[in-house]
Amino acid sequence: MQPLESWGRYPKARQAAVSVHWRTDPLPRVHGTLLPFGQGRSYGDCCLNEGGTLLATSRLDRLIEFDPGRGVLRCEAGARLGDILAFGVPRGFFLPVLPGTRFVSVGGAIANDIHGKNHHRAGTFGGHVRRLELLRSDGQRLELGPGDELFAATIGGLGLTGLITWAEIALRPIPVAAVRTEAIPFAGLDEFLALSDESDGQCEYTVAWLDVFSNALRGIFFRGDHASGSPRAPSARAAVPLEMPVVNGATVRAFNAAYYAAQKLGGRARLQHWESFFFPLDALSRWNRLYGRRGFLQFQCVVPTRDAVREILRDPPPSPLTVLKRFGSIPSPGMLSFPRPGFTLALDLPNRGEETFAHFARLERLAIDAGGAL
Repeated sequence: MQPLESWGRYPKARQAAVSVHWRTDPLPRVHGTLLPFGQGRSYGDCCLNEGGTLLATSRLDRLIEFDPGRGVLRCEAGARLGDILAFGVPRGFFLPVLPGTRFVSVGGAIANDIHGKNHHRAGTFGGHVRRLELLRSDGQRLELGPGDELFAATIGGLGLTGLITWAEIALRPIPVAAVRTEAIPFAGLDEFLALSDESDGQCEYTVAWLDVFSNALRGIFFRGDHASGSPRAPSARAAVPLEMPVVNGATVRAFNAAYYAAQKLGGRARLQHWESFFFPLDALSRWNRLYGRRGFLQFQCVVPTRDAVREILRDPPPSPLTVLKRFGSIPSPGMLSFPRPGFTLALDLPNRGEETFAHFARLERLAIDAGGAL
């Protein structure tokens, strides 16, 4: 088995790994602690277990049972969201909540209680989990659902309550695999807020990309809804074959300018394949190698007010990927879940050591002082 790492490739951790093949197997006997590991798409160290053992669940990936009348799918925890979409979309069903990549396991989606572009309409992933089985470190197997305290601790619990072996997810019916989208250029936070006010009441999916290098803090506001149609599926993915530390101020400025121009010239409205709309970064496999061996870190916060967003963006660090979205008021079912009403901002920062950590310390202080969360 290859060494397991987080998607940001920082920090490095020394740990053993054991594969889980069958949901009926007992937990392996090891010295020290165990932590489930899905697809390694988490940033930072929440999927790592320094000095302990990771339970690799990638082979625990079977779809068990589907009830089309209720739209409920039971699957093993290692099943990837992309596998579920490949099964469900031809049958007219879609996952209710999606992150920015389809290479996320169901167990990881539950453990992080992921959110998507439609949080204002659908809440978090955990809100659509109907049942799950939890294998505890003492060997107990518990079938849990909403209303159970341990269920609430497992949603957003980062794998610390035990190993999820299977889960039942409520899918949603959709038309054919298309999304009618708009890409709207804006300049400044006030224009973003106006677009957000207008769009959240009308559209299922909303999110904004920011160019933090621009003087006016320009960006592109994306909004979309499921629609009937047959747009062209994305072509075969390219891949970054080796370490290519090309992310720096000059390349990011050039990319941001080109991306903004391309979206502006592309026109506002179009019919898009769902893969291209939800997972644009998946078109480039192993894109994390573009940051080199030192990797990168992601800062993400949620703050309750517009003024707090304005303060954090007053002097943003040089992030090549900056995303801003408003969360809705649907409560998350997990005790430790991150999403809550307000505005969420995410920035990817190349690992430059103390320089990067100083950026993080400043941003974290601003978010916490504003009554937000990290």
